[in-house]
Amino acid sequence: MTPNDWLRARRGAARRGVRAVVWLGTASGILLLVQAGLFAVVADNAIFGKANLGQIVGPLAALPAVFLVRAALRWFSERMAFVAGANVRREARRALLENLHALGPVRLYGERGGELANTLTDGVEALEAYYARYLPQLYLAVFVPLAILVVVFPVDWISGLVFAVTAPLIPAFMILIGKGAESLNQRQWRRMARLSAHFLDTIQGLTTLKLFDASRREARMVELLSEDYRKSTMKVLRMAFLSSLALEFLATLSIALVAVLIGFRLLWGDIGFREGFLVLLLAPEFYLPLRAMGTHYHARMEAIGAAERMVELLDTTVPRVPAAQVTPPPRPWHVRLENVGFSYEPGRPALYDLSLEIGPGERLAVVGATGAGKSTLINLLLGFVRPDSGRVLVNGLDLCSIDRDAWFRQVAWVPQRPHLFHGTILDNLLLGMPDLPLAAVKQATRQALADEFIESLPLGYDTPIGERGYGLSGGQVQRLALARAFLRDASLVVLDEPGASLDGDSEAKLTKAVDRLSEGRTLVMVAHRLGSVRSADNIVVLRDGRIAECGDHQALLRRRGLYANLVSLYGGAS
Repeated sequence: MTPNDWLRARRGAARRGVRAVVWLGTASGILLLVQAGLFAVVADNAIFGKANLGQIVGPLAALPAVFLVRAALRWFSERMAFVAGANVRREARRALLENLHALGPVRLYGERGGELANTLTDGVEALEAYYARYLPQLYLAVFVPLAILVVVFPVDWISGLVFAVTAPLIPAFMILIGKGAESLNQRQWRRMARLSAHFLDTIQGLTTLKLFDASRREARMVELLSEDYRKSTMKVLRMAFLSSLALEFLATLSIALVAVLIGFRLLWGDIGFREGFLVLLLAPEFYLPLRAMGTHYHARMEAIGAAERMVELLDTTVPRVPAAQVTPPPRPWHVRLENVGFSYEPGRPALYDLSLEIGPGERLAVVGATGAGKSTLINLLLGFVRPDSGRVLVNGLDLCSIDRDAWFRQVAWVPQRPHLFHGTILDNLLLGMPDLPLAAVKQATRQALADEFIESLPLGYDTPIGERGYGLSGGQVQRLALARAFLRDASLVVLDEPGASLDGDSEAKLTKAVDRLSEGRTLVMVAHRLGSVRSADNIVVLRDGRIAECGDHQALLRRRGLYANLVSLYGGAS
């Protein structure tokens, strides 16, 4: 789907608002004809008819009423234009968020956060002017000039002919110049997306850049990208100013031509003052909707540029969801993988014909070298991806048939680097569960051994923290992540080595909290440090997407196979 097609497909959400703006604008245009007629009558009677104030009080009194009604119509028109734009923005943002949610974190792994944020914010906002300004103006540029021509032709057919001949020149030049500006706008949006993505990546990695003394080099790169964006912006503005100049020149030249013709004909006596003055009053108003359409034509080009990235995101294949959806089975869960295969790219499988059983309440550890398939196995269990072959069964139910949102409410994931957002500690604990009582939150933090440090803070649970947990230690962040898992009361908990990079005291507290979390739940842990897997009920060793070994710690050591080699290589406990 092209950006133009996508924009046209979104018109349904704005149709009611656009129609209201068009009808209100047309009504205002008709009142404009009445207003111009009243001015012409008053001027003619006062100047040439020698009328006194009493004789022209009627038209004079009618003028303020016309002004007020036109102002009211203008106000309602602005309101309806805002509604039209807001409806489209709401629908577009909802569609994008739903598609991103359906794609999941695995398929969005290669996307840059800054670019996505720019698309969801500035990109969606850029659609408003297209639906609130440009589309209504397309119709008003036809209806209002036609209404003026209907009045002008019987009064002065020569001026009407000038209007009819010169009017098509304005949209013709607008389209001619706009074709070049359209490609410039699309390139401009792509540059802005790249700049946003690069800038956000730089900010997030500022600490790393400082550690490697690369901050100045990165600042220079941001400067170069900003300069490139500035130059492209000036090109777009130059094109916009050229377009405005051409439209204003044509409109001014046409109005001047009408004024000169009427002036000479007044001298020759071919037209009366009232008729000539009426045409002169209507001449600027005749070209005004056409000039406004030229101005708002840039809103169309900007919307096309913004929609290009949205179309790419929405056209990204979303995994097919079966029509029949069931709720997750009751606890306890027995999870079984039957001949599961999965590949991220055709011809490059990440898992081959993998079969595995995870019993209710079992504590499973998954180990293996980088690229062995650990993350893929976890993504399958969490429901982030669906197997290309085979099945993942939960108490005999195919995971693909279970309602995705209901499944996500029954699982918990504690990554190696949990993400905390800017806000209070309580806000982060209640993420996705805003209705839970404070008593439940405190119980969860006690179980996660996080209550002691939270209550020692000046504001307790209302203490604000920065993005990514700025202001807290790594161990404190991990314990808050575990508290989230306790709050969710999930049936399946997946841990991605939460104790990595922690000091001994923090790791001991975390290990104790994990032991509590595993009670009554199925726990799957990805282990990067083999010393943390000794207490697991079962250890699965992956190699090249296949299960190489399976058993508990002591049994695998006795086999003297791959696991024993890994323990020896990485210095795990014997």
